[in-house]
Amino acid sequence: MAKMTMVQAINLALKQEMEKDDNVVVLGEDVGVDGGVFRVTEGLFEQFGENRVMDTPLAEAGIIGFSIGMALYGLKPVCEIQFSGFTYLGFHQLESHAARLRGRSAGRFTVPMVLRAPYGGGVRALEHHSESREAYFAHTPGLKMVIPSSPRNARALLVSAIRDPDPVVYFEPKALYRAFREEVPEDEETMELGRSRIAREGKDITLISYGAMLHETMQAASALHQKQGIEAEVIDLMTIAPLDDALFIESARKTGRVVVIHEAPRSFGPGAEVAVRLVEKSFLYLEAPIRRVTGFDLVIPLFQREKAYLPGVDRIVRAVRETLDF
Repeated sequence: MAKMTMVQAINLALKQEMEKDDNVVVLGEDVGVDGGVFRVTEGLFEQFGENRVMDTPLAEAGIIGFSIGMALYGLKPVCEIQFSGFTYLGFHQLESHAARLRGRSAGRFTVPMVLRAPYGGGVRALEHHSESREAYFAHTPGLKMVIPSSPRNARALLVSAIRDPDPVVYFEPKALYRAFREEVPEDEETMELGRSRIAREGKDITLISYGAMLHETMQAASALHQKQGIEAEVIDLMTIAPLDDALFIESARKTGRVVVIHEAPRSFGPGAEVAVRLVEKSFLYLEAPIRRVTGFDLVIPLFQREKAYLPGVDRIVRAVRETLDF
């Protein structure tokens, strides 16, 4: 198997799905001739042409609206919003139409589209380029919200998203785009949406995360084991909606202690939903309060203060120690 970055793995998923299915099309700002701002769609325009890889005007509501229309008439559009912070301009198309058409039509119509967008901090970007607002989309009935954490699961999850009959919002942690390489099989691979995975097994405490913060969490788990002999179990959610609570509930019942880590703001974030499901279904197994290590309830600062905003290994380790010492 070839070792790939996340950018290369996502590109492979798009290329192979377009080869398999002529109904798969790609559209967005600069996705064609320029290959995307992060070069995720590089080479697709040359291989598939302008009728299947379409450069659009700078109009997010139009991009999403076009995609909904294409999906209703039999295509499988994969639209790119250049940064997740620009998705708000087309949110009404997602909420009012894409998410509702199955219900509105009593199942007669579905909207098999994917909205891809780079999200999250850690790359010293400008305002509107670094936020982590996945809760908006996860809170919207009718939308699936997927966030990969590695090249291999990025490829497999995107393939599944493209084949899904309903709209999928697929956030790509741009801090991981070229952060490391991982073996990715050339042959077809899919991962079921709505399923999490155990990224590291342990018995002392459960750490739950996703996206770029999974790697901070894994580093913290390694540090805890090396320095203090603590065996942390790490759960990678991968899909925020629908949320797979069975795996982290089972893990929490085993360890009795839980810390949830994400870079989204703390209040009303995904960690709050995870915590309340644990309380509802595993309260009597818990031996300490559930702790959250998250971004703060403010707009992510520019690069001078960005590092202080994002959860890091030290903050995670401190939360683990406080939970274990309770």
